[in-house]
Amino acid sequence: MAGVAPDTKRVVLEALEAEEARLEQMLRGLGEPQWNHDSGCEGWSVADVVLHLAQTEEAVSSLIAGETDDVPYLPGSSSADEAMQRWVRAEHGQSPEEIFDRWTTARRRALAALRDAAPDRKVPWVAIPLKPLTLATTRLAEHWAHGLDIAEPLGIEYPDTNRLEHIAWLAHRTLPFAYAFEARGDAPAVRLELEAPQNGRWVIGAADADVVIAGPASQFCRVAAKRLAPQEADALVLEGTRAGEVLEVVRTYA
Repeated sequence: MAGVAPDTKRVVLEALEAEEARLEQMLRGLGEPQWNHDSGCEGWSVADVVLHLAQTEEAVSSLIAGETDDVPYLPGSSSADEAMQRWVRAEHGQSPEEIFDRWTTARRRALAALRDAAPDRKVPWVAIPLKPLTLATTRLAEHWAHGLDIAEPLGIEYPDTNRLEHIAWLAHRTLPFAYAFEARGDAPAVRLELEAPQNGRWVIGAADADVVIAGPASQFCRVAAKRLAPQEADALVLEGTRAGEVLEVVRTYA
């Protein structure tokens, strides 16, 4: 994605739309006990996770349209996680049907807003303003990770796809932010050599990077999304004295 090609925005938005459509199909098949089941997000049910996605998709549209300058509940919270918890608690209790309809409406509006957004205009977001292309990629990462949070506790198959390439790019691109967020100093130069889930191999980063992380994109992206502990990513091969540190710090969300 470096040196953004003219069709990159289209490709990313198509990937986001496909990931959301897969999640929508899964949600349509759930019964009320599954909606009330614990998700992979501590303290949240499946319904809470989808409510969170609906809320944040509504925020995407509102922020792009300039209807507000802040993500709700972020001002006054000690962290983004606290803000999201407060936001979900404030609207807890809606029925699965209401939440599902709200999210499906919100996701379509957010996609339309992202398509129409001026490419260089930064949109206020949780930690820092983001250009629409990066914001769309964060939404892809968010929907993929929360899809796992729903599918895995319910025992539903949710196979990885080559859309993980965009998520790996996001994790690599935002390493300087991740290091600043963790107050860990400057990020080293990193090269990723990742095996695609379906076919292919992705190389992201400079050939002379100080750190090389190689192996399955599925494991790397889970580590970056905080869905897999670095020490459990046993198929990743690390080179460079700071490689382990990179896996501890890397993230795909604010």
